[in-house]
Amino acid sequence: MRVVLSTYGSRGDVQPLAALAVRLREAGVRATVCAPPDEEFARRLAAAGVEMVPVGESVRSLVTGPPPQPGDFPKRVAALVEQFHAAVGALAGPGDTVVGTGLFPAIAGAQAAAERVGARFVYAALQPNALPSPHHPPLEYPMHPFPPGVTDPRELWELNVGVMNALFAEPVNGFRTSVGLAAVDNVRDHVFTERPWLATDAVLGPWVQPAELAVVQTGAWLLADERPLPAELSAFLDAGQAPVYVGFGSMPLRGAPDAAEACARAGVAAARAHGRRVVLARGWAGLDRVDDRGDCLVVGEVNQQALFARCAAVVHHGGAGTTTAAAAAGAPQVVVPQIADQPYWARRVAELGIGAAHDGPAPSTDTLTAALARALDGAVRERAADVRGRIRTDGAAVAARLLIDGQG
Repeated sequence: MRVVLSTYGSRGDVQPLAALAVRLREAGVRATVCAPPDEEFARRLAAAGVEMVPVGESVRSLVTGPPPQPGDFPKRVAALVEQFHAAVGALAGPGDTVVGTGLFPAIAGAQAAAERVGARFVYAALQPNALPSPHHPPLEYPMHPFPPGVTDPRELWELNVGVMNALFAEPVNGFRTSVGLAAVDNVRDHVFTERPWLATDAVLGPWVQPAELAVVQTGAWLLADERPLPAELSAFLDAGQAPVYVGFGSMPLRGAPDAAEACARAGVAAARAHGRRVVLARGWAGLDRVDDRGDCLVVGEVNQQALFARCAAVVHHGGAGTTTAAAAAGAPQVVVPQIADQPYWARRVAELGIGAAHDGPAPSTDTLTAALARALDGAVRERAADVRGRIRTDGAAVAARLLIDGQG
């Protein structure tokens, strides 16, 4: 059996598949990851010994370049469906398994490929609010905002079927019929299947019951990072008390023209207001130093697992991967959510008492200082340490066994 793991998205979408591929390989199963061609993804997968097939255009170039025009959307959807159908279809065959996650058009393309070649297909969500539930609303698409006054999750999920069809049905069904597959009336439920998987930790991102959908929650797919921290960063950490980490990962921070600089300034000032040094992560927004003081170090892509364990708090955008990494390290968090699932993770951090949720995507020095005060409270650190001890690290191994046994 071969397992083809397919995604189109940022690091938070690619790295979980790398973790699953490693576990499959350890069990003697060949696993290949179809993912965007970004060099940083290729390096990370290669370092883990994972075979990668590049698909589509660079995600980093896409999100950090000029904003796409509304008229480009149908073309991009159609291209992703076709590209992932071709890549997955070239790898998978009868008796194989395809696991799809990431952006919906890429999942639809992978699903269509599995359907055509007779392979098993598993859709895996990386956040609970990607799946229909009476306990949370769906993700809100900017071009299709929720109707005013409608707040009931059940009603919003019913409306979401129409939204997903409006956005994706024409290109998805157009491609399906072009390759001899039947068109479907409800593209969302067809692609998500009747038994989707949820690759989140049950403490941090639980699947709440009762729910109509039969979800298989495996736990988060965590890739162990054995890389040493850069010498300069290690020396900085050794030279004083635990710093505050500030980074926004793959978020370009497109808001105001100086949004990235404003976030960097707010983060540094908030940390200093609490007498803390700062580790500032460049990320895709290109955060950089705000002055020449020696209490701030700017870093690139590093081992977050090792770094977060040595930080007094982690200020970040609320991606699933970063939220889980900080929780697993026992680091109090301040989540400044930008888009998509990030408000969900901000809410979960606050509900669990392991940090603070910032109100809105654009922090000022005052608002971030106040949020950081909550995160640095001793009771929050104790709670973060408690939650750390309850987060499971075997989610990828659980998922690998389910795939090998044909279960789930």
